[in-house]
Order: sequence, then C-alpha cells, then structure tokens
Amino acid sequence: MIELSVNGTPHRFEGDPATPLLWFLRDELGLTGTRFGCGAGLCGCCTVHVGKDAMRACITPLSAVGGASVTTIEGLGRQGLHPLQRAWVAHAVPQCGYCQSGQIMQAAALLEANPHPSSTDIDSAMAGNLCRCGTYTRIRAAIEQVASGRSGAAGGSPK
Repeated sequence: MIELSVNGTPHRFEGDPATPLLWFLRDELGLTGTRFGCGAGLCGCCTVHVGKDAMRACITPLSAVGGASVTTIEGLGRQGLHPLQRAWVAHAVPQCGYCQSGQIMQAAALLEANPHPSSTDIDSAMAGNLCRCGTYTRIRAAIEQVASGRSGAAGGSPK
C-alpha cells in the first residue's frame, strides 16, 4: 500500500506500485486537469508538484511518491486563482489550452525556487514544456508579470 497526500488530502493506493502517478490522479481521483501528452515525460502536459519540485506524472511511478505531498493544477490555487492563473488570463495565454496546466505547474515551481527569474531562467525552466499553439511569448510575459509582483490586466493586446 502506498500513502500520499494529493492537494492536501491523504490517499491510499493498493495497486501496482509501478502505476504512473498520472493514472492514479486521473482514473482513481478524477483530477483530470493533469493531462496525458506524450507518455514519455517529454512534453510537460502532465507536470505536477511533488513537494516543491515539478515532476512529470506520466513517468513517475506511485512507488516514487509514497509519503509525498503532490499538488495538481486543481490544488494550486486553494484560496482562489493562483497569481499565475490570473496572469495567464490577463495575457490571453491559452489557445487550445491542452498544455496549460503543465505550463502553469512548471512556472509555479520555477517561481517557488526563484521568485525573480531572468528571461534566461524562465526560458531554461520552461524549455521542457511544449505548446503546439506557440504561445511561448505570452507564457514568458505572464511569468514575468507574477515575478515582478504586478497583478491585474496585462495591458495592451496579446503578443
């Protein structure tokens, strides 16, 4: 049996310990904000936090997260929208939206580790998260807005 906390709630898993965390989150807990993308940890759609670290849920076996605290996109803004979620809206980041939960989770881990990242830091941290719609400049602008402490509307039209 594997015990872990997901979004602050304790859970137990009694199945195969090699089961990817992604399938436990989606199939067992119904937390479908964490998306399946490539299944190889390359696209970042399935990014969640294990502790404070961004991890790819599609390649992380449940055996690796026993006793850990996992946060999904559903648990990121427990008191309403997280500042990154507000910035995502302000900058009109999502187009198709499929990758966005992973993008936001990766960005939140970056800002937790480095509250004032440079553009190079942002590009480096976000490089493993792919966006088929190509909204990378909007993603960077949203992260920069949160890092600078600005809130509210982005001002101007989306880039």
